[in-house]
Amino acid sequence: MTQRKILITSALPYANGPIHLGHMLEYIQTDIWSRFQKARGHQCYYVCADDAHGTPIMLKAQQLGIIPEQMIAQTSQEHQADFAEFLIGFDNYHSTHSEENKQFASDIYTKLDQGGYIKRKTISQLFDPEKQMFLPDRFVKGDCPKCGALDQNGDSCDSCGATYSPTELKNPRSVVSGATPVLKDSEHYFFDLPAFEQMLKDWTRSGSLQDEMANKLQEWFTEGLQQWDISRDAPYFGFEIPGAPGKFFYVWLDAPIGYLASFKNYCDKTGVNFDQFWQKDSEAEIYHFIGKDIIYFHSLFWPAMLDGAGYRKPTSVYAHGFVTVNGAKMSKSRGTFIKARTYLEHLNPEYLRYYFASKLTSNITDLDLNLEDFAQKVNADLVGKVVNIASRCASFISKKFDGKLTAEIAEPALLAEFTTAGETIAESFEKREFARAIREIMALADKANQYIDAKAPWVLAKNEATLTEAHLVCSMGINLFRVLMHYLKPVLPAMAKEVELFLNDELSWSTYQTALTNHSINVFKPLMQRVEMTKVEAMVEGSKDNLQPTATVAPKAAETKAAPAAAIAADGAIEPIGETINIDDFAKLDLRVARIINAEHVEGADKLVKLQLDLGNEQRQVFAGIKSAYQPEQLIGRLTVMVANLAPRKMRFGMSEGMVMAAGPGGSDIFLLTPDDGATPGMRVK
Repeated sequence: MTQRKILITSALPYANGPIHLGHMLEYIQTDIWSRFQKARGHQCYYVCADDAHGTPIMLKAQQLGIIPEQMIAQTSQEHQADFAEFLIGFDNYHSTHSEENKQFASDIYTKLDQGGYIKRKTISQLFDPEKQMFLPDRFVKGDCPKCGALDQNGDSCDSCGATYSPTELKNPRSVVSGATPVLKDSEHYFFDLPAFEQMLKDWTRSGSLQDEMANKLQEWFTEGLQQWDISRDAPYFGFEIPGAPGKFFYVWLDAPIGYLASFKNYCDKTGVNFDQFWQKDSEAEIYHFIGKDIIYFHSLFWPAMLDGAGYRKPTSVYAHGFVTVNGAKMSKSRGTFIKARTYLEHLNPEYLRYYFASKLTSNITDLDLNLEDFAQKVNADLVGKVVNIASRCASFISKKFDGKLTAEIAEPALLAEFTTAGETIAESFEKREFARAIREIMALADKANQYIDAKAPWVLAKNEATLTEAHLVCSMGINLFRVLMHYLKPVLPAMAKEVELFLNDELSWSTYQTALTNHSINVFKPLMQRVEMTKVEAMVEGSKDNLQPTATVAPKAAETKAAPAAAIAADGAIEPIGETINIDDFAKLDLRVARIINAEHVEGADKLVKLQLDLGNEQRQVFAGIKSAYQPEQLIGRLTVMVANLAPRKMRFGMSEGMVMAAGPGGSDIFLLTPDDGATPGMRVK
């Protein structure tokens, strides 16, 4: 196998708050992939850093009565402690507030400026006269200029979905001081993104991105790329732009540059050649793992910046979906907005590593952490299947056979089946199809347990005449267990270390095909305890905010997410007209076009289909009773209309977040829109 040079990064966590389980999905995914590549013998490095600049950092430090440097240093310690306990194996963890990052940001900006890619123009912005600062979009609130909804953010309306400039808000107010902002002119610096349009079109369709990402980015090309404002006015916590006193790099300019800075920091400490990875003609591989909410920055702005400054572009950018808990968005009031530290106070981090791995695929769909399923899966798979193999065999080896495995293998064909599966499992890990790899591993674990059940070594060991056979069976079981732990090591590194101590062996990808024979093992110790629901419940309870009762107000549309199933009966029949409503009631409905990006059968339901819907700026899960008209595979790519502002509903099969609208007499005659009907996801239906 040719040794590859690989640099891997995760998105940089923002330094103004703790790590939570939504964050941990990405770092666990990246860490598993990094550990797998290292186990295969490649020269592989995994780096990250805290994203430490921006207005929110500056304002929070002011609230705490400390300087930003103190706050980001403390946050970095907390982040790194959480990551370490979740066994995230960074080769280097740094900060964007570093000398390396300052040098790279200045260098890249200067090269872009010299290349003619930095434009200067005067713009009008809202300015807080009390705090004497320009206000970023999210630090202004007011009335929506489109629908009049109160208390909306400076860039978009949660009620009607409109986007706008903060200067268009009615009755604007500063979130920082409460003052009424005024318009003030300022010269800003812009990165000429449109100059890279053809390069970006080619690169985004080169296979470097997932198809869903490439398709989504097409919307930006269709609408036309715009110049990107990369400057912010003082006061601002960040790096000052060279030659521009009082002007600072926008946080998103220097945040991805933190990947270069962290790696350079590592290279300077270890002697690794930085240029071999980042120079224009580099044959090394660079991979960014990110959340779907920052696709644009990493797949348009970042590669264009690198290209314009003479650096190579990433090999691939891999996006993942969000984490939901028990089928809904993480909630502080329900205790499902779970901080990493709160989890660690109650549960083994490898439980979560395994559960996320068992769900992760190479696509961008959201991942649901169903807490009951979480406990059942870990208990059934890791304790009931994998660890069970070793625990059933090891005691006989220790007590009856002086802790030594047999000199021969009882079932060479069965062991060969386990080792031959290594390449397909490796392919699944390589392609980030972790769920598929886990399914293959657990199918082998089932076979190992079936073998032990059939041979019943506990019976064989009771009879002197069959004692030798018991030795062979138990030695075989230990070897099958050992192969499985080779495959699981990237997912369960701590448990793998315990297994290595137990087996007196190193689990490496180069040795799983060689059996342990005539080999001494140590006394078996329990490798993993069962997940106790009482601890899960304690974690949830510990995550709840103690919210004081307040007056009930009408929730905003974005907070009320949509409701369940379909607008037709679950059996596909037309429902009779029910209670009448007036026009004011009807006007409250927010009807949106959505694209069906995935559809699946629902186990235990004859009529329901589980749909994943794309509304343009977010995705929803919906259960719809339209199976009489469509098989799931026929639905993917179609458009539908959904009610987007109804409350979620918990169903027996999971959380349904929308009501799909369909027309027709029922049965096989139920009709949805087709992609050529002229509608686009997120479009409002009036």
